[in-house]
Amino acid sequence: MLRQISEDVRVNLKDRLRELRDAIRQSRHDRAGETSRDIIDNLPPFPGRSLLGHAASAVDEALTIAESFVPHSRPLKVDGTTVKSLRTYFPQGDEDRQMSGERQFRRDMYYLTRAVLAGLGIENPRVHEASFSAVHAAMRKRHADLLAAATGPAASTDQIASACSALLVECLNHRPVQLGETGSISGDRSFDIDCLAPVVLACGLATKGETPEPDILEIALLATEVREDRIRQAVAQANAVQELTPVLATLLAHLT
Repeated sequence: MLRQISEDVRVNLKDRLRELRDAIRQSRHDRAGETSRDIIDNLPPFPGRSLLGHAASAVDEALTIAESFVPHSRPLKVDGTTVKSLRTYFPQGDEDRQMSGERQFRRDMYYLTRAVLAGLGIENPRVHEASFSAVHAAMRKRHADLLAAATGPAASTDQIASACSALLVECLNHRPVQLGETGSISGDRSFDIDCLAPVVLACGLATKGETPEPDILEIALLATEVREDRIRQAVAQANAVQELTPVLATLLAHLT
């Protein structure tokens, strides 16, 4: 229990530090666009305000230098090979294996989601690892039966699709991605589906396939874009997991 509390604190701290780093970068004096200018202009007058952008630049560069001396678990390249199967993220076994799966899950989901957002041309998104930790916990608590079936040695396409449907619904409910400096997004789920559905489908493809392929994420992005209307209609239903399962099952069958 103490280990889990410590891990939760660490993940939340990482999210807060990332937000601080983003705010600093947006205030750099040499940043392209008008965002940094808008931030400074909205501040009340004070002595030396003109130096704020240069100060932000200096702090950002100092943090960059400091990061170079700190070991990172960041993947060298984020593509389809970054995606792991449900068996990796939700393993059977003791607490150590479960915690290892949770760490791998939130780490991969964070970087994969940012990769999808970059492909969609979204600038300065805020992706919270803590939300993916909550998603992992919700899956284990609410959908243990679906995970057990999907991670079995003879899991069918429908069983994998059902678990992935539950995973997408939980991701949409916890909303790990936020936009803009205010961190707010509209109540419309279209944006959430655009950036989260490709990652979940890629996870399903990795679960069904023998080895991860570099283009899995790109394929998943294109496939979910084509079926966005069907996905959006399914998740709007009261029995979202049941309605979404045949949609993802069809995609998994055609893409593998």
